[in-house]
Amino acid sequence: MTDTSRTHCPDERPEAGAARASFMNVPGSPAETRRQMLVKVAWMLLWMLYLAYPAGDLLNGGHSPAGRVFGWACLAVFVGSYVLLVVFRSMAGMRPRACRVIVGTMIVLAVVASFALGGAFLTFFIYASVCLAIITPARYALRALAGMGVLTTAIGLVIHAGTDNIATFALSAFLSGVAMTGLQRLVATMQELREARAAVAHLAASEERLRLARDLHDLLGHSLSLITLKSELAGRFMDAGKDEAARAQVADIEQVARQSLIDVREAVTGFRRPTLPVELAAARTALAAAQVRLEASPELVDAWPGLANEEAGALAWALREAVTNIVRHGEGATVCTVTADTAWVESGERYAVLEIADDGRGPGKSQPGNGLSGLEERLALVGGRLTAGQGERGKGFRLRAEVPLREVSATTPEASKSA
Repeated sequence: MTDTSRTHCPDERPEAGAARASFMNVPGSPAETRRQMLVKVAWMLLWMLYLAYPAGDLLNGGHSPAGRVFGWACLAVFVGSYVLLVVFRSMAGMRPRACRVIVGTMIVLAVVASFALGGAFLTFFIYASVCLAIITPARYALRALAGMGVLTTAIGLVIHAGTDNIATFALSAFLSGVAMTGLQRLVATMQELREARAAVAHLAASEERLRLARDLHDLLGHSLSLITLKSELAGRFMDAGKDEAARAQVADIEQVARQSLIDVREAVTGFRRPTLPVELAAARTALAAAQVRLEASPELVDAWPGLANEEAGALAWALREAVTNIVRHGEGATVCTVTADTAWVESGERYAVLEIADDGRGPGKSQPGNGLSGLEERLALVGGRLTAGQGERGKGFRLRAEVPLREVSATTPEASKSA
């Protein structure tokens, strides 16, 4: 990290992660900015280096001036069609008909150029096959690619390109198209996974809202019913001239109202307390947007099933803070690893340990920011402790949060019967 004074200080520049994510878009997702589009086109143009074969043939193949002009024109239109297809496929409102016209144009150019200029231009069929795999539905892809292989072979035989060249170009066209079909399916699976993760995060938040609604219903339903009943009794006592009994009912109403207010505050406090499942789902989404892969075991959320709410909330805050650090300041980070463990201390007490590490450039010589200081205070309130600094082998940033493993004891049926 070049600016060490601003590293891992989560109180600054919340848009840093979004700015970094805007440079590279997630594979399979539409390009949202011009920069993302330029990066995508630049990566795609790297594969056009194989067109050096027909370009070299135009330079040294002994073609007539008219043939060279025609060849360069075909090459330019072919590359332009390829780039245009990439642009259309990267736009949010993709145009299927326009994509089909572009791929058809590329196939026609491959046929015409091969007939007019020779076997070197059979290379066009490889790119046309890849583009055909992009726009063809998966259930028709193999048949379409087999047809392209047959067409390449037929054109090669007609123009006498040679057995070795024909086999090379036809097989390359078919296999390149198959590889692109597999890549398309992989991208579709990645999109489904992103949608599933977003749905999990939404469901986790919805479940927490439902829990709060149930708690408030149970708390306020009982309390308001009691207040209503005692208000009616107070009114009857006042009508009957029993002032002392009425005052007793009013005092009870005040006490019930105060207790209801306390119960509601406790319920809302519990609602605001973060939980590991919610924070883990949110971490996946945030890190994916920052181009960082999250490595966490699915069993992590159940690592300490009986952990008390306060301690579990402190660990959830630690996970949130660590992920915020990585998204905002984890320059060069590509992987975030989250692990859960249990440790024993000299006093014989067990601790739940949550460790978050990335593979970025590390904190350098910067001082901890307000976020880490606040997290250390939260952990101290529950008897926990925080360790933060360089990761293993001096690479990346590592945050280790420990809280006492004071499990909540549940009342067993046998115990309740004996009571």
